[in-house]
Amino acid sequence: MENTKLRREAAALAIVVFLLGALVGGIATHVWTIHAATQQFSPHGRDQILSQMTRELDFTPEQMKLVTGIVDDTHGQIRALYSPLDAQREQIRQKARERIRAVLTPDQMPKFEDFLRRLDEQRKKEDSR
Repeated sequence: MENTKLRREAAALAIVVFLLGALVGGIATHVWTIHAATQQFSPHGRDQILSQMTRELDFTPEQMKLVTGIVDDTHGQIRALYSPLDAQREQIRQKARERIRAVLTPDQMPKFEDFLRRLDEQRKKEDSR
């Protein structure tokens, strides 16, 4: 009887760990996908794309000026499109963090908070580029 109970608890724990792994993996994949998709519109990505286009297409100075304007306008439109979702995305992120906190041990909590602090600093640094 005791052995069966232990097996059930071990199985339940394995399932919880698997589900948390899947959740964290899904969130990380989603974040990476968004990052990769918007990277081309970041200032760094913008400069890289414009530089590559200039080399490959041999832009004249006038073409470079016009294409830069088009890219900057596109960047602004994309930011305007995603901007209303920023608050909702942050709310979802905070809910996920609360759900994860609920399953952590007291020993894990400071490590998780430190992890989140580093993650937020990295995100802030990337957003400012």
